Amino acid sequence: MAGIRGRDTKPERVLRTALHSAGFRYRLHVSNLPGKPDLVFPKYNAVVLVHGCFWHRHSGCWWCSNPSSNSEFWAAKFDQNVRRDARNITDLGNLGWRVAIVWECALRLQGDDDVALAIGKWLTGNRKTLILPKDKEMRRSPSAVPAAPKWKPRKPGIG
Repeated sequence: MAGIRGRDTKPERVLRTALHSAGFRYRLHVSNLPGKPDLVFPKYNAVVLVHGCFWHRHSGCWWCSNPSSNSEFWAAKFDQNVRRDARNITDLGNLGWRVAIVWECALRLQGDDDVALAIGKWLTGNRKTLILPKDKEMRRSPSAVPAAPKWKPRKPGIG
């Protein structure tokens, strides 16, 4: 598991690129905040957590599968991850931070631009929390994924 990234993952990089292109500026992995949130927007007193559906156990999501081997180990590992996430979100809220959670499947199915637009509206609004995708309809099988998902950042100057 040493090869599993905890930061600068592909979904995180794609979202950062889209938000930066939309004009939002942020800090990365601020160490003095609970859980070192992926994106911190001090101007808006908000943080964005980019969660992988598998590692953070996105309930009802196609990409949230259970490994068949060593199931006791994985159950304990996933339970620890979920408890830590809940504790960090609560701690951030208690410190006065607004929290958005972007699940990996939102970026896969909705696309980075749509997710960045939703986050931009949330940042400039006054809602305390945001979770993307919003409904279970978005969490469907990979056969529903477009043939060319939006994982590659766009080149500057190309619309």
